[in-house]
Amino acid sequence: MRRSWLLFLTVAALSACQAGVTERGAVADDPLTAPGFMRGPGGVDPLIVGDRLLAAGEPELALNSYIRAAGQRAGPTTEIKIAMAQANIGLGRLNQAERLLREAVAEEPRNAPAMNNLGVVLMELGQTGEAHRVFRTAFALQPSPEILENLRVSGAKIENSGYTQPQDNAFTLTRGDDGIYGLNSPEQFP
Repeated sequence: MRRSWLLFLTVAALSACQAGVTERGAVADDPLTAPGFMRGPGGVDPLIVGDRLLAAGEPELALNSYIRAAGQRAGPTTEIKIAMAQANIGLGRLNQAERLLREAVAEEPRNAPAMNNLGVVLMELGQTGEAHRVFRTAFALQPSPEILENLRVSGAKIENSGYTQPQDNAFTLTRGDDGIYGLNSPEQFP
């Protein structure tokens, strides 16, 4: 009798586990479902997931999430292109970032953060003159301290470009909370 009771409990426990496995992912409030996995009105927006991944220092995963967001919409919107460019900057893929930012700026010419980020990419690619022009336009659209600093750094680099002495071009990129990238020149470090 005791053995049959134990067998009954084991079978009941296994069938309950099996029922839980088949239903996983079907419920939007399931805490074990990965963010961005579910589709439909109860799912998580992959654009938000990508932003969180990018902020957490995971640009490759963020880029995948942004691509998923573009697939759920009618292709990459300007917002998604800017986000994808930020992920590409984080991965060091500056040519891809430049292409995406140029497309975003062509679609929304008054988007100052996209314009600023394009200027940062151009500076990193060594196109200082065009970067300075882009920073001026971005600053005219949104006079923020970050964009002003980028404008100052690019102007200083243009002024010092006439020297024949080798210069340290070790600029570093820093991402602000608002998604605007900043250039830090070597003189800014102690």
